[in-house]
Amino acid sequence: MSYNYQNLFIFLIIFTSLIQFWLSHRQVTHVLKNRIKVPTAFAKKITHTEHKKAADYTIAKTNLGKLDLITQAIFLYFLTLGGGINMLNNLFSSTFSDPLIIGAAVIISAMLLSSLIDLPLSLYKIFIIDERFGFNKMTPNIFIQDLLKQGFLSIIIGLPIIFISLWIITNLGRFWWLWLWVFISLFNFSMLALYPLYIAPLFNKFNPLKDKKLKEKIENLLKKCGFKSGGLFIMNGSLRSNHGNAYFTGFGKSKRIVFFDTLLDKLSHKEIEAVLAHELGHFHHNHVKKRIALMFIISFIGLYLLSILKESSLFYESLGVELMTDNSRNDANALLLFLLISPLFIFFIKPFMAHYSRENEYEADKYACKYAKPKDLKQSLIKLYRDNASTLTPDPLYSAFYDSHPSALMRINAIKKE
Repeated sequence: MSYNYQNLFIFLIIFTSLIQFWLSHRQVTHVLKNRIKVPTAFAKKITHTEHKKAADYTIAKTNLGKLDLITQAIFLYFLTLGGGINMLNNLFSSTFSDPLIIGAAVIISAMLLSSLIDLPLSLYKIFIIDERFGFNKMTPNIFIQDLLKQGFLSIIIGLPIIFISLWIITNLGRFWWLWLWVFISLFNFSMLALYPLYIAPLFNKFNPLKDKKLKEKIENLLKKCGFKSGGLFIMNGSLRSNHGNAYFTGFGKSKRIVFFDTLLDKLSHKEIEAVLAHELGHFHHNHVKKRIALMFIISFIGLYLLSILKESSLFYESLGVELMTDNSRNDANALLLFLLISPLFIFFIKPFMAHYSRENEYEADKYACKYAKPKDLKQSLIKLYRDNASTLTPDPLYSAFYDSHPSALMRINAIKKE
């Protein structure tokens, strides 16, 4: 029986990887095919050189993504059927005696290995691809500092989370999955409030908006929309990249509006207002709350399924993991396996989540057109697509499967109707 499930697992790895590889190939082919001519709707605003740059940048990133697909599939196979988890269990069993420490060490080691495997691709993306297209501002020194800070946060936040999660699974009886879900949910809520105040400033500087005219316009817009924030801030995004962006962060009283300094350099005041109105549209329609609720529902279902799988020896055997005599060791293996194989199943709902996200973007754009001129929103979007080298001609199927935002042409056409 376990042999049949092993074959199913191998099939899922190969099937999901091939589908993603095929979609990436479609994206590259489609973008390359439309690389020569700027779409008519953008011909007056985007030059032929800018259009080719966006196409080449998209192709370079997508090809790198293909390599990442292969690497992650091989790594997943190595940890499971390849015996990697068993090797880690044997290694730490000879070093530690406490089952909780052994289990945590196995999970942390697997995550660390995954990060190390991703590291060369991240370096290539930043220092080769982004550098070639003029986006990179990251220096090796900043990159190392970021890694050290991330490692520090992983220790002071990640380690306690893993230990508490394993303790809950081992000690809180048959409904451990419900208690774990409550704990994770509370932790995520806490992070929403704490991130902008304590974590984000470790990586970037956030200064109050000094432009009095822009600040006045934004505050008037916020009053019209009935939105209260904890302040308007400028982030030194140019420290690492030339990409421009704006976002809301925080929860409750810690809500902040953050503009990249690179964005303010590229857009007019009216265009910035339009971008902000779009973001306010997400809050008006409760998109953030709905997305959080959706994630909680998915995690609730996932942890319940894990509670069933954890009790089945087939779950471990079919994934190549040896059963331990100590149940707490099996609990750690079950949690790690759950984290490893979840993406294989999330893969099948990804298109639906992407579609839902795109509908949210249309709603936010429609809301923005009530409080800002559609012309200004359209102009801001075209500039953002141009300056961030986002392709104007994505493959429709690739876009439907992955993209959280509608394509530029679809979005602009929708704004024209407002």
